[in-house]
Parts: sequence; C-alpha cells; structure tokens
Amino acid sequence: MRLRTGLRLGLAALVAVALPLAGSGAAQAKDKRELTVMTQNLYLGSSLDPALQAADGPSFVAAVAQIYGTMLYTDFPTRATAIAETIANEQPDLVGLEEVSNWIAQATNGEATPPSYDFLQILQQALVAKGLNFEVASVSHNADIGPAPLVSAAFGCGVPDPAPDCVVTLQDRDVILVNADTPGLRWSNPQNGNYTAQQTFQPPVGDPVSFDRGWASIDGVLDGKKFHYANTHLEVEGSPAVQEAQAREFLAGPARGAGAVIATGDFNSAADGTSTTSYADLTKSWFSDSWSVNPDQAGLTCCQNSTLTNTVSAFTSRIDLVLTHGAVRPLSSKVVGNAPFQAAPPFWASDHAGVVAKVRLH
Repeated sequence: MRLRTGLRLGLAALVAVALPLAGSGAAQAKDKRELTVMTQNLYLGSSLDPALQAADGPSFVAAVAQIYGTMLYTDFPTRATAIAETIANEQPDLVGLEEVSNWIAQATNGEATPPSYDFLQILQQALVAKGLNFEVASVSHNADIGPAPLVSAAFGCGVPDPAPDCVVTLQDRDVILVNADTPGLRWSNPQNGNYTAQQTFQPPVGDPVSFDRGWASIDGVLDGKKFHYANTHLEVEGSPAVQEAQAREFLAGPARGAGAVIATGDFNSAADGTSTTSYADLTKSWFSDSWSVNPDQAGLTCCQNSTLTNTVSAFTSRIDLVLTHGAVRPLSSKVVGNAPFQAAPPFWASDHAGVVAKVRLH
C-alpha cells in the first residue's frame, strides 16, 4: 500500500543510483523523506470465546472443534489475497501485522488429514503473486496454545477416546514487514519481546495458558533520516488492568528509539475514551495520533462478526492506530479494508480494518 509525492525523474534516478536498496526492484519517483505505514490485524479466523467459556473437558473439546471449523470457514487463503491486493494498491513501506496466526493441525494415527494454516506464509505467497517484495523484518512470538484434542469428521479426526486422532496448536505472532523495493530505505536491529503483564486463562484440564502479548521493532534509515518503528497488539478491553499495564510497558521500552518514532498496532483501546485508559496514556505525553489529520472522520476499525458473515459493517470503535513521536509529521491517514471484498462469505478480509498513514521524516 503506497502513496507517493512525485519528484523530477532525473532526481529519482539519481537517488536510485546513490542509495542502496533493501531489496531488488525498480525505483519510483517519491519524496525522499516520506514513508507510508500500514497496520493490519489479520484476524486469527475465529473467536476463542467457546474455549474460554468451556466448563468441562467434553465442552472444551467441542469448543476446539468449533473454533478450528470457524477458522477454516473464514478462509484465510482467500482473505490473504484480498489483503495482498490492498497492499498492492497502497504500496506501504512498512507494515505492522497482528494476529499472524499459525494453526498447526497434526494427525496422531497416520490416517487423518487435518490442514494447517501458517498465515505469514500464506500472506507472503499472496504478496509475491502480486509482484511485491516484502521482507520479514521482526517477529514477536506470543501465545502458544495447545496441542489440544481436535475432533473433525471431515478430516478423519474422531472422538478422543481413549486418545485423540488429531491435535491442534494455535501460535500467535505480531510481524513487521519492510518493502524491499523502497529506494533508500534500510533497516536493522530487529527486536521483539513479551510484556511482563499478561492475561491467562485456565482450561478445564491442564495448566493455565497465557496470551503472551508482545511487540516487535526495528530501526531504520530513509535518506539519512533515522527512525524507530514498533508494532504491538495489546490485551483486549475486557482485561483493562493488564492492557493498561502493557501500554505502560510499551511506552517505557519499545516506544523509545533514536530519531523519529513510529508505532502501529491493534491497541484494543477505543480512541474516544469509552473503554480503557491506554489510548489516553499513549497519546497524553509521548505519541501523536496520525488520525488527527482527519478531525471530522470517525475512522472506525473494529469489529466484524466472528464468522465474517455480516453484510453491513459492524465497526463501532477505532482501536487500530498509526502513532508518531519526534521528528516525524503525519501527512495523511485513511482506513482500508472497510468494505466487503466479495459477494459470498467471508465478506470481509478481516474482522478489523487496516490503517494506512503517510508520514514525513524531518
């Protein structure tokens, strides 16, 4: 997803020769100090509420089957193609992704065939198919839930008695992608980590499970101007104390860096102040919100229903943000992915819209 301000062709050619590229590709005329930044929650494909609400072992097994089936129904390979199309249209230089799920389904009896879905691999393939060249710059490894018994008759995964025929694991990640075809853009120092404050849940059987929310960051240089870029996904508003503690940790560490600072993510805190204090804490003394360039627009980004079958948008809050600090100024900011992309379900590329902001480094 890239928006560009034109320069004279001669100057663009000179820049292409003088500055090394992060990857191969033809240089395009652009303002040398402008970056286009995107955040997109990919949606893991299902609500986890059935498992979180399960009261006993059998209901937990049924919940896992429901969650896995919904994930298949919401069809990430097709959604990834739509997201890749948006990226191709907008041509961002930096992309922060949340809920970059890895569903690992395994047979234990040698006969069952449950499919696995690595969202990062699937999206990368969709980007390559669009002729795009994005590098995986930094990855935060978050929740690792499972293996849990999986019942799915369609794939030969029978009732787990006495042992399951299949098991499934959900791994969550946040990812930073860098456009390797952006002239003059270099990046280094990939970092990632998990917050000290974490929300956990206790399944009916086994040990407590942590959601292990985290962050990823890189340092970059564009035309000699340094910047620090971080991406995160904070805990949901239903756990306000944990989320607000994570926001404070983010501000104290990952949000600090040399030169300009840019942060993206699903912060799960409504910008209108109706849920938690995290948005206010982030923007009170450190960050500015790129959406401030649109004072009369709501910019809603969350959330469609869990099966992506609602035909009319259900967005009610703005929680997906591009934030800036220091020697960087937002020029524009817009919501993307906020319309159905096809005539049959899943209608939406994600349960979240994305946000694309153009910023200028000083």
